[in-house]
Amino acid sequence: MHICYVCPYWGQEGTHAPAFLKRVQEEGYQGVEINFPDSDRFVTEFQATLINIRSANKAFVFIAQQVLAPAYESADEYITRMKKRLNYLVSLKPDFINSHTGKDYFSFDDNCRIIEIAENISAQSGIPILHETHRGRFTFHAATLLPYLKRFPELKLTADFSHWCTVSESMLEDQRDILEIIIPHIHHIHARIGYEHAPQVNDPFAPEWKEHLNHFIEWWQKIILKQSRNGKSAITITPEFGPVPYMPTIPYSQKPLADQWLINAKIKELLKQITWKKIGATQIL
Repeated sequence: MHICYVCPYWGQEGTHAPAFLKRVQEEGYQGVEINFPDSDRFVTEFQATLINIRSANKAFVFIAQQVLAPAYESADEYITRMKKRLNYLVSLKPDFINSHTGKDYFSFDDNCRIIEIAENISAQSGIPILHETHRGRFTFHAATLLPYLKRFPELKLTADFSHWCTVSESMLEDQRDILEIIIPHIHHIHARIGYEHAPQVNDPFAPEWKEHLNHFIEWWQKIILKQSRNGKSAITITPEFGPVPYMPTIPYSQKPLADQWLINAKIKELLKQITWKKIGATQIL
């Protein structure tokens, strides 16, 4: 299994596509994950630059995000918006789509309708759609996700366990059996460290967060081991510490307590130092 490190566009909003992609390569990432801004020019420049990059590096990964803006709407109105967005993203031909799917307050049946539509778009296009474990979505809590996995046994997930730590106000110590059921469904990792009261610590390399950092690394190792044993040839990891307001700030000045770009780069380098060969994985460096 190959491990590929992917850079998030989150936090780089306002940066032109060529400049962003250049910085991504200079930092040693092997791909990008992006929620596209509402700009035809940006998308056109992104696609043109991506073609140039892939002419020299065919393994460069492109992950598109499906994240709808909040709206007061019915499940049917949500479905209309989601279908339009997913079909648009499919037309851009990403390696896969990471989707913020459904709503935590929709009924089980409505969320199942939403999932089924996304899965049909994936099947028809041939582009995998992964569903991120995230607050506010149908995946907002580990235990309540299980009925969906029973209904859709082939469901593919993006793991961001920081959200579940926040929702349950724990490090999921009492949900190990639940995680064992969920982990085989995980095909992409968001490498962010949260804690019992928020989805992002201020600086994961500060000594006070050492136990939390190690806890998350252990989860990521379990995911990679499971997918390696299942015969998966590659897995992607996006270091995904976010900007303000995800990033905690100093009161009044609102200055961020740490540098988002630097933290993500350090997470990438830390994970590269791990001897993944012990669990049958290698890294794309």
